[in-house]
Amino acid sequence: MTNGAKVAVGGVVAAAVLWPLIGFWWALLIVIGVPVAGYLLLDPSQRRRLRRINRKEIGR
Repeated sequence: MTNGAKVAVGGVVAAAVLWPLIGFWWALLIVIGVPVAGYLLLDPSQRRRLRRINRKEIGR
């Protein structure tokens, strides 16, 4: 299983666990907001490196 698939499965599991506890919109906000916040906390050089790595993997 690829890393992207693992992240997707983790997101679905997290949403399934959070949804009954805190409601759909809060669960959606957490599942989408946490990775976005993590990305925004990276330095610009780290963001460039992450984009470059993702582009290389697309060409495999």
